[in-house]
Amino acid sequence: DEARQGYRPVAERGSVLFFCISALANIEPMYQYSLTWFMNLFVQSIQMSEPSSDLSQRLENLTDFFTYFLYKMICRSLFEKDKLLFSVMLATRVLESTGKLDASEMHFLSTGGVSVGEPPANALSDWMPEKVWQELCRLDGLPSFKGILEAITMMPHKWKEVYDSSTPQNESLPAPWHEKLSDFHRLLVLRCLRPDKLVPGFMGFVQAISGQRFVEPPPFNLADCFADSSALTPLIFVLSPGADPMASLLKLAEDKGFGNKMQTISLGQGQGPIAQKMVEDAYTNGGWVVLQNCHLYPSWMPTLERITEEFKVDTAHSNFRLWLTSYPSDKFPVTILQNGIKMTNEPPKGLRQNLLRSFLSDPISDEEFYNACTKQDEFGRMLYGLCFFHAFVQERRKFGPLGWNIPYEFNESDLRISVRQLSMFLNEYDEVQFKALRYLTGECNYGGRVTDDSDRRCLMTNLFTFYNPEVLGDDCSFSESGLFTAPPIGAGYD
Repeated sequence: DEARQGYRPVAERGSVLFFCISALANIEPMYQYSLTWFMNLFVQSIQMSEPSSDLSQRLENLTDFFTYFLYKMICRSLFEKDKLLFSVMLATRVLESTGKLDASEMHFLSTGGVSVGEPPANALSDWMPEKVWQELCRLDGLPSFKGILEAITMMPHKWKEVYDSSTPQNESLPAPWHEKLSDFHRLLVLRCLRPDKLVPGFMGFVQAISGQRFVEPPPFNLADCFADSSALTPLIFVLSPGADPMASLLKLAEDKGFGNKMQTISLGQGQGPIAQKMVEDAYTNGGWVVLQNCHLYPSWMPTLERITEEFKVDTAHSNFRLWLTSYPSDKFPVTILQNGIKMTNEPPKGLRQNLLRSFLSDPISDEEFYNACTKQDEFGRMLYGLCFFHAFVQERRKFGPLGWNIPYEFNESDLRISVRQLSMFLNEYDEVQFKALRYLTGECNYGGRVTDDSDRRCLMTNLFTFYNPEVLGDDCSFSESGLFTAPPIGAGYD
């Protein structure tokens, strides 16, 4: 009993984390996780975390490992827009459980507080909007912020510097408030002064509380998801516009020796009996079955739920796998979502993560394909430029009409065909055919989606930055900071 009581802090952390992921269903109905699935993860963490004879060190190792392990497992099932939100939920729930976060302050962050009377007249109307003033008045009502409104009116020029800054989330608040307030408290001030900077503010908060790794979701790896699965575990692709996981799935099937043992069917009216027979045959004899677009056949979903509930360890073939694809739908069976492995296949946020995802995708990740190019130095540099261009055109979508007049759904198929054309042209010609490559990549592959003339001109102008002879030079950099530079000559596949 004494030994068990020693592990109570880990159990308490586990309880906090489970209720945290249970709340995700309020954001998106596809985010469903069962207690059994959670407990299996916890048991794996006990086995995989670093052992220690010292109890306090063992508790720290187990807590840190399980928290990040859960974060990785959950992140692969979340859309990009929700990953930072999940990191913030983890950080705030942990702070709440340790008594370091007040419920009224969390409520203020979510809602901006509730006014209980007429606020005083705006004393800083020459530069502070009325909405900001009223929120600061409500913030002043919280115990930790008593007197902040008076401090702002006493030193308006110093607070105006924070308000006018292009990076207010990184600015120090006027003394003594920066030292007096915690990282979370400074988020509330940022919410009042500059709510447009809350996203980078949240990232800084998560870095300070949980660490850098909780704001850099691991890249999606289909092989790892497959390794975590079993014959009884459906694998579910939660689709988003422009995402098509079939190319990656076909490549995985070839790699695992199931290229000719995978059956695919797109669900729709009348396809239910055919799909059911496919599943039953593969369940008995081994093989993969892919049921696409489950959201289009909601009336058959109860039948699919019944089929999966009848899966048994002693009757299922060890090589059987059931793959499902569906857009978010409240008709999708909850039991399948809770017990299955959910995956999203969206382009990641940020240039760095996007580049990493591109280099881990097919065919770039295939060493045989990479080494098949006869001009390795040129291929390595131009491939990096192409991947950077692919990340660049997707990141521009974040800026709305400032990025593209029309939000285009560029995806991995555009990159895939461009990479193959690059390799082919380098192999077949003595000189690098920059003009032809720019035309194929810009006008045909990516440009085929572009319908606006100004967007097309922008696309071709930016592509020239990555597909020109200077890319083959020694000091080629794609950013003023110098962080993104072409790989050195002789770098090779590794």
